[in-house]
Amino acid sequence: MSVGVTAPFYITKLFAPYFAEGAAIVNISSSRDRMSQPQTESYTAAKGGIAALTHALAVSLAGKVRVNSISPGWIDTNYTVYEGPDAIQQPAGRVGNPMDIANMVLYLCSDKAGFITGENICIDGGMTHQMIYHGDNGWKLETK
Repeated sequence: MSVGVTAPFYITKLFAPYFAEGAAIVNISSSRDRMSQPQTESYTAAKGGIAALTHALAVSLAGKVRVNSISPGWIDTNYTVYEGPDAIQQPAGRVGNPMDIANMVLYLCSDKAGFITGENICIDGGMTHQMIYHGDNGWKLETK
């Protein structure tokens, strides 16, 4: 929590007097702020904290700085092109890459996003919106 939430809070407070008019902050959270795997409580809590910090800072800095966050899903930094289950499980049909995130950061920092503040935008190819149940659409749960 001290690195994941407290540090971005104090950095923002430290720089607050120096932000130019129309400035923008983009925090990075994770799709884990809304879904989990076993034994990820600390990470999940920190990423949820970033999402909450984002909307709180957007209100505190209203009129001076727009504050948003991005929650990436599976982003492959090696630009691997996945096929088969890894790709088709994603509603977008592929695993994400760093440019998917970078393009949103650029947009949120631009004047085109001038009416967007306090938002946490999930970029995960639609994974967090897909309900998966054993036996549906060819999915099956396999235990060890």
